[in-house]
Order: sequence, then structure tokens, then C-alpha cells
Amino acid sequence: MNITLKDYITSDKFNALDVVTTCLNTAKKINADYFSFVRFHEDYVHTHVDEFAKKPLKAAPIGIKDIILTEWYVSSCGSKMLEDYVSPYSATCFLNLEKNWWLMIGKTNMDEFAMWSTTETSYFGKTKNIYGTDRSPGWSSWWSANAVASGACIAALGTDTGGSIRQPAAWCGIVGMKPTYGMVSRYGVQSMASSLDQVGVMTRTVDDAEILLKAIAGFDSKDSQSDPRADDFIHDTTCLDEESVKILKIGIPKESLWDGLDPRIKSLFLTTVAKLRALWMIVEDISLPMLSYSVPMYYTLMPAEVSTNLSRFDGIKFGLQSDSMDADTLQKYYETIRSAWFGEEVKRRILLGTFVLSSANYEWYYLKAQQARIVLQEEFDTIFAQYDIILTPTVPELAWKIGSRSDDPLKVYLADMYTIPANMWGLPAMSIPMGMVEDQWEMMPTGIQLMGQKWSEKKLFGFGRYLEKLMNNE
Repeated sequence: MNITLKDYITSDKFNALDVVTTCLNTAKKINADYFSFVRFHEDYVHTHVDEFAKKPLKAAPIGIKDIILTEWYVSSCGSKMLEDYVSPYSATCFLNLEKNWWLMIGKTNMDEFAMWSTTETSYFGKTKNIYGTDRSPGWSSWWSANAVASGACIAALGTDTGGSIRQPAAWCGIVGMKPTYGMVSRYGVQSMASSLDQVGVMTRTVDDAEILLKAIAGFDSKDSQSDPRADDFIHDTTCLDEESVKILKIGIPKESLWDGLDPRIKSLFLTTVAKLRALWMIVEDISLPMLSYSVPMYYTLMPAEVSTNLSRFDGIKFGLQSDSMDADTLQKYYETIRSAWFGEEVKRRILLGTFVLSSANYEWYYLKAQQARIVLQEEFDTIFAQYDIILTPTVPELAWKIGSRSDDPLKVYLADMYTIPANMWGLPAMSIPMGMVEDQWEMMPTGIQLMGQKWSEKKLFGFGRYLEKLMNNE
């Protein structure tokens, strides 16, 4: 059902039970071919739909990434290690959804522990992009993007560590928003890299993204990184009008137009920039030298945090268990469990993280990457002292064919260039649809990314609405 949340909650022509039922039926039908959902929760729907339907959000159907814990329901993180894990509590962001009367219809597929970018590391199977034949929907929140794009739900929650909300949003032609680090509580969300992870939203429109973000945001004492300023965002009812948007200063990093950017995406991006300049907006070329170093920086720091966060999954404290009597030593038991029940990409990142944190390599790799991260942060602060928004493409390439990058992890990692910097400094960033590009006789969507200073979500939503209107008038 291709309706927006704003239309759904403001119109009297929609019956909540009919909409939820239609979304569930659509999700099941599409799942046979595209596999966006790993499980549906019809019992949850039937328990809550009547009560939620009487509330302002009318039980709006939403998909939940399987990395977000939900009490008494399986949360498997796309991994055999947690195949049957039933959480005894719910994540704060999910509880906030319930308080605002959103209705979960199911848990959606994901790359194992949110690692990889092509849907191929999920233990439960691959998800296909609804726009192309055997194409990836992109990055670990792709199931959410696919579910929204296909009409299986009105919106979805995802997590973004290096672009896993914005990139699949671009490849699936929807809006993806990663808020400021600390805006949404991470309590009850399985950590991949704690200093980089943030829960975000995936919707059809910018308006819907703002409504959903306000529903899940807020200060949470259970999360040490949660920020009280999140409550200010929830209660701020102001909205940037068109005149206020037109005086915003926009910066275009020259480093973003590198040789690895698909010429078709580059042409579409420059056309969009030209339209903004034609409307007398202040759009200037800037320099962000550390942008080109963001990928090696990220792939040094992120695996280090991964190796630490996943160390508890050893078959004793957490994870599937086996008969320890079959192993000669405890070390051998750990090796057997983690070798058999972690996927190849998860093991690759654990090994890399352990390597950079070792006493022999800590100063040369991990410490150097942290120092580079500080330089990147300083560059951002300098730019945002003069500009309101940084504009770049969201992804350098169109959606890949599934299997085409399996043997080339470096190529996959380089695709994160535009999105990683926002996570490195905890900045808010949003991808909105930029248009369609023909590739191998298929029309594939791509996106444009808006990045702002911390706690500048209002500016991003205001400019995003303006840009969205500009795109739709095409």
C-alpha cells in the first residue's frame, strides 16, 4: 500500500485494520520473491491493532530491523549465533514506538550483525531489490528500505554505523535519516561499533521521516551516550519556511566528485546543484580533504569495536550453546562455537579488529585512526562555522548485482565514502531520492545526501522538503 504516513493520519478515508491487513498481505506476497522479512508477528498485530487504531497514529504499520530487541520475540541479528534468541526486554526505541501507537508487523532481514553491504551475509537468505533483477537493495538496513519501497509497511526502523540507512534508501528510492548521535537511545540495540551506531528512520517522504524520528527520539538514562537535547527536538514545533531555506548556505566538497563516482550519478548530482543555483541559493564549492581518508579510518576503528562487542558471543555467556564435553579445553570450545556460528564477514572483522588492538599494532593503526578522526571533526567544525549543509551524492554507484562483489570486499568498503564521515563525528545526515538512472536496461534509483552540524535536524528536514519538492516538480 503506497501511502504516506502524513496522508494516513490526516485523512478519514483509511481504516486502520484494512491498512494493516493490506500491508501484511503485501509483505507476505512480496516476501516470496524478495525476502524482506525474516518473520511476521501477526499475534502482536492482533493483540494491539484495535487499541492502537483509536490513537492519533492509527496503528501505522512499521517494520523493525532484527537488530532491535523486542520483548518475547526473536531478535536474531541475521546470525546463526542468535537464531533462536528471545529477548527478555525491549529496546527503548521500540518502547517509544509503542507509546506513539506504531504497530510492528514483523522483523526484517539484515546482513549478519549489520556487517556487509549486499544482503549476502544474512544467515536466513538474500534480499533482492524490487527495482532490479537480482540486484542488492544495499547495506545492512536494506530489508527496511525494501519493505518501505514495496509498500509492505509505511515506514521502518534501521541502524546506521557507516551509512546502512542512507545507502539502501538511495538504492531503493526512499528517504533515509540518520540523526545526531545521542538523539535516539541505543539501549536494547545490539551494538556493532558503539561510538558509530545510531538508530534511524526510513520512510517515503521527508515529512514522514520527521514524524517517525520524533516518535523514537528522546533522552534515556539507560544509554550513557543519550543526550538531553533529544527532548528539545521532540518538543520543537517550529518548521523552516521556504524563505528561511533559501538563505541557507550549502557546501559541495570537491573531493566528493572523485573518479570513482559513476558518471551518470555525477551528472544527475551536478544537474540538481545547478537547479539550486538557478533559484539563487548560496551553493559553493568547498574542500574536505579528510573525506578521502574516511574509509581507511572507519575500517580501522569499526572492526576494533566489533571485536570487543562480539566477544561475549562465545556459546556460554551469549549465543547458541553446544555440549562443552565434546571439547578438550575451554579455548577449543570457544573456537568451535565461533568458527561454526559466525559468518565469514563477521569473522573477518573480528580478526581485523583484534589485529589493530594488539599491543604490537595499537599505536600504528588504532591510535593513528583516532587521531585522524579528530582532524576530520575539526574540518567539519570549520566548515559548519560557514555553511549550514554539506551536499554530496549518497552512493558512488548504482545497485550492484547480487554476487558481483562477493570476492572484492575492498570495492564494497569504498562505496561507504560519502556516508561514513557523518558517523565519525555523530552528525545528522539524510538521503532523499535524486532520480532514476538507466543501467543494463533497468531504471535504478539513486540518492542525494544532506549532512548538517550536530542537532541541526530542523535545517535538514526544512531543506530536505524543499529539495524533495524540487525533485517532484521535474
